[in-house]
Amino acid sequence: MAELIREKKLRFDIPSGQKKERIDVYLSAHIENATRSKVQKLIEAKLVKVNGKFVKPSYKVLPDDIIEAVIPISPRPEETEPEDIPLNIVYEDEYLIVVNKPAGMVAHPAFSNYTGTLVNALLHHTKYLSELNEPGRPGIVHRLDKDTSGLLVVAKDDWTHAQLAKQFSKHTIEREYWAIVWGKFKQRKGEIDTFITRSKKDRKKFTASSSEGKHAVTLYEVLEEYEFASLLKINLKTGRTHQIRVHLSSINHPVFGDPTYGGREIVYGANLPKMVSRTKNLLDLMPRQALHAKTLGFIHPHKKEFMRFDSELPEDMLELIKNLKGKTNPVS
Repeated sequence: MAELIREKKLRFDIPSGQKKERIDVYLSAHIENATRSKVQKLIEAKLVKVNGKFVKPSYKVLPDDIIEAVIPISPRPEETEPEDIPLNIVYEDEYLIVVNKPAGMVAHPAFSNYTGTLVNALLHHTKYLSELNEPGRPGIVHRLDKDTSGLLVVAKDDWTHAQLAKQFSKHTIEREYWAIVWGKFKQRKGEIDTFITRSKKDRKKFTASSSEGKHAVTLYEVLEEYEFASLLKINLKTGRTHQIRVHLSSINHPVFGDPTYGGREIVYGANLPKMVSRTKNLLDLMPRQALHAKTLGFIHPHKKEFMRFDSELPEDMLELIKNLKGKTNPVS
């Protein structure tokens, strides 16, 4: 019997204020988990129409266009498969695991991304993972963005999972991130206090708001300053999706290299040819957001004692700092 191919149909009614933009660029920004190359393949396969007609990837989206796209959906495996993927385990006992997740690894399987995840690796490492979440997310108490590196705690049983989740809910978990961001700060320490809501222009993004969404508070401290960037230590009072990236972008200090929230644009020195060349070279060193979950602390549910774990910055961030240190001003 032939395998049934499922599909998802999408429609985009382009607003009157839309600027001219290639359709492959537009759709890759508006379809979840879509890359530009994947969108181009959809267009070439005649699965995309504009105003009822097939177009080329170079077609420029215009105001009032109607775009219709058909996306074939690969069948989701009935069960997530264990995969022999190396894990950087910082701590493990019979109840939980603390993992240092590399950049580029997704926490758990999701639409169009069912392999190569942290969960696939964990299933190969141990047969004991909590099952409080929906299928496909065993053990996952909290997440980091795909391209954010750093520490995660994973639960091996449901009771441990529930107790850790309570600590996250009550914001008693210690979480410290380090980030390299654009620009210098007038004050060494600061607090960003806003609401965070999903962007009305792009559903894959979030934005800071004075009144809409969920309350979010981010604390930051400048550790080191460079010619046109700063190294920050960041602590969260809340844990919203993309919180650090959204908050820092909202105060014009986006995380260096962040493709979603302005970190790949030349924020400072764009009018100086030498600066443009230098920053482009540095962006090549950092193809992701320069953000690392460095420290994680929590009360062990069984041992009833506070445990704190720390991790070194990954090689790409260390290399970026090394190249920025040509003009360095340590903050005392």
